[in-house]
Amino acid sequence: MKMTKKIRQILIFAILPLVALSQVEEVNPPDYIKTITFKSRNTNQGELPILRYGETFYLEFDALRNNEPDFYYVIEHYNYDWTKSNLVKSEYLRGFDDFRIVDYVNSFNTYEIYSHYRLVLPNQQTKALLVSGNYLISIYNEYQELEFSRKFMIVEDLANVGVSIKRSRDVSLINEKQSVDIIVSPLSLNFNNPNETIKTLIVQNNNLTTAIYNVKPQYTLGNELIYRYNTETTFWGGNEFLFFENKDVRAANIGVQFIDLKDIYHNYLFTNIIRKDLPYTYNPDINGRFLITVIDREDPSVEADYVNIHFSLQHPELKDGSNIYIYGNYNNFATEESNMMYFNPQKGIYEAILKLKQGFYNYKYVIVDKDNNLQEGAISGNFWQTENNYKVLVYYRDLGARYDRLIGFGEGNSIDISN
Repeated sequence: MKMTKKIRQILIFAILPLVALSQVEEVNPPDYIKTITFKSRNTNQGELPILRYGETFYLEFDALRNNEPDFYYVIEHYNYDWTKSNLVKSEYLRGFDDFRIVDYVNSFNTYEIYSHYRLVLPNQQTKALLVSGNYLISIYNEYQELEFSRKFMIVEDLANVGVSIKRSRDVSLINEKQSVDIIVSPLSLNFNNPNETIKTLIVQNNNLTTAIYNVKPQYTLGNELIYRYNTETTFWGGNEFLFFENKDVRAANIGVQFIDLKDIYHNYLFTNIIRKDLPYTYNPDINGRFLITVIDREDPSVEADYVNIHFSLQHPELKDGSNIYIYGNYNNFATEESNMMYFNPQKGIYEAILKLKQGFYNYKYVIVDKDNNLQEGAISGNFWQTENNYKVLVYYRDLGARYDRLIGFGEGNSIDISN
């Protein structure tokens, strides 16, 4: 049956609300775009980009091409739950976006040819981001095709957020989980009906994939909001990240067994083993992040080379539809074909090759089952002693308001964990 114009209009208007309510997901880049980082005066490389209101920050990435492709950026504002906010662009952005990124430099004295792109915000075109909350920056190519997108947050200092880490109050999981206790104290606001107007997000190790959303205050003490739950704010402890460093590609360094030079340098890491049944051992890490470093060079952003990193893991072959991935902030904690490991029956181990820029990298191995469930501790284990970083973001939407303000941010570390 031929669809009439009126029926098409009815279907479009029926679908639009569902589209508007859908949560936006970050899009990872194609294989030729790598090393995406946010930088600011107050954030380290690889940190979740939580920025102070009015702060200048940078988005940087590399394009492994020799033709200097053009890229354009678009910025959008979102609600707490990453649904599109009701604000029009002029309400959250002064100036314009959808401009070409003009600041880029070609690599120098490297085997892998690439261009390093740098976008500073605010800039001459995008003069200011006017409100706090959640934002998504999307990078498009010259054909208006989306290449990748990244989330970032802008926070107002309107509340103090105290964060302390405890062992799980669930006795059956006390050796494997960590619990996050929170106290929120307003500075210049009176919280109206906090159970409805306050929403809290808890992030472990800068990983939004495993974040706990929409935590409500447990009770109020004076003007403070108290969160001391038994299970609602608990995370698996995990284990310390594995790591390697290859700031000198000509010599084996931390975690690197041997090197080889072909078209580019190849670094072969020591074969890792299953750690879940081993005793916990403290091994200082940077909680999944990475840092671009290179010796005998002045500017790592364009003088660090790309290297093929060979990973290997002693693990029995999985035959139940599950897959093993190399997990870390280097690719925004994604589990995709590009970082999936494959079983080598001749060697009896899992292997993978990733092209990464020289530096210091944290990583771990995770399993994703056939139903797409992440099992982060299936190989490395879960231990209450593990040193983890926790970030707590507090959002507020007053009665009748049109968007969620990010009014407070707090941080805690499980190195000070207590019972």
